[in-house]
Amino acid sequence: MEDYALLSDLRTAALVGRDGSVDWLCLPRFDAGSCFARLLGDHSHGYWALTPTSGDCRVRRRYRGDSLVLETEFETPDGQVLVVDAMPPAPHGGPHQPVLVRSVTGLRGSVEMEMRWVVRFSYGAAVPWVRRTRKGGVEGILAVAGPDTVVLRGDPLPVAVAGARAHHTRFPVSRGRTFRWSMQWSPDPEELPGPRDVAADLVTTERFWRTWAEQIDYDGPYQQPVRRSLLTLKALTYGPSGGMVAAPTTSLPERLGGVRNWDYRYCWLRDATLTLLALDSTGCHGEAAAWRRWLRRAVAGDPGDLQIAYGIRGERQLVEWTADWLPGYEGSRPVRIGNAAHRQLQLDVYGEVMDALHLARERGLGDTAESWEVQRALLADLETRWRRPDHGLWEVRGPARRFTHSRVMTWVAFDRAVRAVEDHGLPGPVDRWRSVRDRVREEVLTRAWNPEVGAFTQYYGSGEVDAATLLMPAVGFLPATDPRMASTIREVETRLRTDGLLARYATPRDVSAVDGLPGGEGAFLACSFWHVDALALGGRVAEATEEFERLLGHANDVGLLAEEYDPASQRLVGNFPQAFSHLALVNSAILLSDREHGRHHRDRRRVRRAS
Repeated sequence: MEDYALLSDLRTAALVGRDGSVDWLCLPRFDAGSCFARLLGDHSHGYWALTPTSGDCRVRRRYRGDSLVLETEFETPDGQVLVVDAMPPAPHGGPHQPVLVRSVTGLRGSVEMEMRWVVRFSYGAAVPWVRRTRKGGVEGILAVAGPDTVVLRGDPLPVAVAGARAHHTRFPVSRGRTFRWSMQWSPDPEELPGPRDVAADLVTTERFWRTWAEQIDYDGPYQQPVRRSLLTLKALTYGPSGGMVAAPTTSLPERLGGVRNWDYRYCWLRDATLTLLALDSTGCHGEAAAWRRWLRRAVAGDPGDLQIAYGIRGERQLVEWTADWLPGYEGSRPVRIGNAAHRQLQLDVYGEVMDALHLARERGLGDTAESWEVQRALLADLETRWRRPDHGLWEVRGPARRFTHSRVMTWVAFDRAVRAVEDHGLPGPVDRWRSVRDRVREEVLTRAWNPEVGAFTQYYGSGEVDAATLLMPAVGFLPATDPRMASTIREVETRLRTDGLLARYATPRDVSAVDGLPGGEGAFLACSFWHVDALALGGRVAEATEEFERLLGHANDVGLLAEEYDPASQRLVGNFPQAFSHLALVNSAILLSDREHGRHHRDRRRVRRAS
């Protein structure tokens, strides 16, 4: 998966491989069925390849500056060509008909190119009816199945391969020649969109992204990875609602060949504070405000119905099912659509919501009486639930437990409510909230601390450590210099680190003993960024900087990170690209920059330290 680059139109996204093949594209939204699913299967499940016929080929690729226009250079013994791919961002208002545009230009000599176009709707299950069509004097190929239609236009057009339900063509590209294509989705085959000006689409797409990136306000030393991460986060945002998907993919495995394969094309509440901080701290105020609006809408309603994740418009039903016909990425089955974890009780999300809305209030992103009433209702519900066991940050599909991180985030929820009253004059039963906050804190300090381990452990009575405890200084629960916290950091380093990377809560080989799922997983990249933060907050800035720069080396050639990294195979694993990883990268870069300059940063939650 490290071979893929991301395209986005702020409604959906495509993954393009180094071989010039678009192997993943869902239309018309991130969470819709795919028309190209070779990523999770084989050539019969849909793809669009544009590549030299020569097997002896050198590949170089890059994004055009601060944009999501992808350039891939193919160099063969006979010449050199440039393939350019983009998805023009959807216009504001009006119907959305996503389009993918591609071009190839000869740079040197003459290169024989090959195009293969195989459309399979509904995650590779629906073979469309395909025919030639003409509109505006331009010929195209129309593919229709059920509610989905795509039309391919350009020159040359591929021709049908007898018996293969695929289209194919070969053509030479000499120096100075350019060929262009567009593929556009439509809900109605009788009302097709008109032909595209591909050259103009590429110009406007590049201009859109470069203009957006001009607002980025980051003056630290890690300009390229921070800017690319912010562009990626913007690309994972669903424009009409402001919701940000955790990733544009489903079922990319946490271990190759394993069963830990989940659908991440939804919006997780636990990303809320990280998202607001990363966006607002780098000048992306409009995106931060849009995310806050999405969050406020999503959690509105009965607080007892609070979920850990929602759809891109705030949808609540994310029913999980299995696409049995797909063999999975490198044989990693099952392929899951939807995510059953959205119905789990995970108490930490109350803290994330309260923390994010408190941060928005502190940053001047606006507040309303209705928003505060929603927060008060959430707190009232949390008061009745906080002592219950839950499934925790990591969404374990094993037994519910009293996870330390969940209790720490419960403390965060009540702490932010108290601060809202004390610092902002909002109404509420502050004495009661303060009392609950203090009881939660005392319980964590006595029941989560294991003196035999010398650390705050994963859950009460556990002997296992958990990388989530590294967040305790960032949320203000304990300073990183507290002896108990310093000891916890050392134990996490000792027990969870492999080749400089941290696992979430057990070594990758032993993780099944904790959550009941077979097999292992890779190292969780966000955890290593949290370790960077903990080191920096504890005054170990030089070590934090060294580790951060090593982590940057795990991004692929166009700066993208997956959820995890497998040190054994030295490959990215998990859904890709992953918002959580890029959010953590941006926030660690901000923290390091501020610490190196002696500033008391715009620290993550940036709350007053608890005593």
